Amino acid sequence: MTMKNTSPHAEVLLPLARDMTASLSSEDRLNRLVSVVRQAVPCDSAAILRLEGETLVPVAAFGLSEDVFGRRFPRREHPRLDIICSNETPTRFAADSPLPDPYDGLVVGESITLDGHVHSCLGCPLRVEGELIGVLTADALHAGAFDAIGDDFLSILGELAAASLRTNNLIEALSQRAEHQGLIAQDLVRDAMNHRGSVLIGSSPELQRLRAEIELVARSGFPVLVTGPTGVGKELAVRMLHAQSPRSDQPLVYVNCAALPESIAESELFGHVKGAFTGADKERPGKFSVADGASLFLDEIGELPLSTQAKLLRVLQNGEIQRVGSDAVLHVDVRVFAATNRNLQAEVEAGRFRADLLHRLDVCRIPVPPLSEHRSDIPHLAGHFAEKGRSRLGCGPVRFAAGAQDALMAADWPGNVRELGNVITRAILHASSRTKSGDAVVVEARDLGVLPAREPNPGPHAGPAPQPAAPQRPLREAVQDFQRDRIRAALAASDGNWAAAARTLGMNPGNLHHLAKRLGLKS
Repeated sequence: MTMKNTSPHAEVLLPLARDMTASLSSEDRLNRLVSVVRQAVPCDSAAILRLEGETLVPVAAFGLSEDVFGRRFPRREHPRLDIICSNETPTRFAADSPLPDPYDGLVVGESITLDGHVHSCLGCPLRVEGELIGVLTADALHAGAFDAIGDDFLSILGELAAASLRTNNLIEALSQRAEHQGLIAQDLVRDAMNHRGSVLIGSSPELQRLRAEIELVARSGFPVLVTGPTGVGKELAVRMLHAQSPRSDQPLVYVNCAALPESIAESELFGHVKGAFTGADKERPGKFSVADGASLFLDEIGELPLSTQAKLLRVLQNGEIQRVGSDAVLHVDVRVFAATNRNLQAEVEAGRFRADLLHRLDVCRIPVPPLSEHRSDIPHLAGHFAEKGRSRLGCGPVRFAAGAQDALMAADWPGNVRELGNVITRAILHASSRTKSGDAVVVEARDLGVLPAREPNPGPHAGPAPQPAAPQRPLREAVQDFQRDRIRAALAASDGNWAAAARTLGMNPGNLHHLAKRLGLKS
């Protein structure tokens, strides 16, 4: 390939070099990196993806739909990304390349492009000392957008971006190692969490606080009580607690207390000896014996029979258990995680839960917020469930029409994240019936079947219920007004600082700028 002239705008790369030694947060460093790419390359979107195993994970982007941060891009499923990874030098793809583009339908312009295709596409492998650590991609909606950019300039940009990403990775790894006192390497934590499904998707302030609380509590050996409504992700929180605890190399034994009839609850938890009761033809260890030296997850602890709660209290106090039919006292070393969607204090007052057991369990409480309290994570979650649905159904790439995105943001979600996942899976199934095999599946609002969030109940003494008003404008316009109000409020609270406002809203700064322009808040 003939080398083209170096770009006359090489000075835009200087900030990357300066950032190598600057004291920046991980998020700020990555956002500044993609901002430099935006200045250096005339593109409609750009992204930095970190290589984790054989999968590319978006860590910073602009000009792409927010749900891209919930997606994962396995190399084997995305030939363009695999080619970029395999090459030593920057790769340009012809506008008429038959290879599917991973960002088709995800590039944000005046509206999200769903019926067109990315026309100009280039990528740089990010290597440090020969090791591939990620890729940089840039895309434009017009053919020939990158013709004036020299390959040597792209190589320099790629090398600086690789060094910057490597610096960021090292800082994150050192921070992780220091916080965990060298208990387990960051890559092993991530691998274990991915295999166990223990990933909380989203970047809202609420989820950031939840992750920080999990990380803090996980290092202790205390019991933990995880609370929250049905479907919020309490089990994920427990699995993250275990994965980041000193016992992470041991199993997490699971018990669903709601599925334990009173007649067998004691035997299931503490075990029994042969002949203890009719049908006990052999000795059986209980869950506490199985979890000795490890961790035990008591899901739906509020459903545990009162008769069993006293023995559970004894284990938490003294580490002692007795198997049914035996007088022998056994000692176990078990860390207990419990979860419930009930108000246990109310259960205590109603006489259905022991107050002393609640005090023992409630040493460290972690409340998982309902989806209504971190709505800005819905696009990330939607992207995550879209990828899972595509994999399970074996269909083409899944994209969301603008109306579907608005409907997802405006819906009520009483079933929280679990309901969101189920709705998206069903919607993909419906939308795929209109699509040829292998083509992109476009989910529209009609596929979702969700209703806008309900107004708060005014209560029995609030007077007669008002008559429902006739709809005055489309849902999309109402959602856009809501978005404008939220952005204005975030800017006011951040003294006009767009980066701070983006953090408040749980958004990528580049995407916030694009959204603000689309909503007429920026020129």
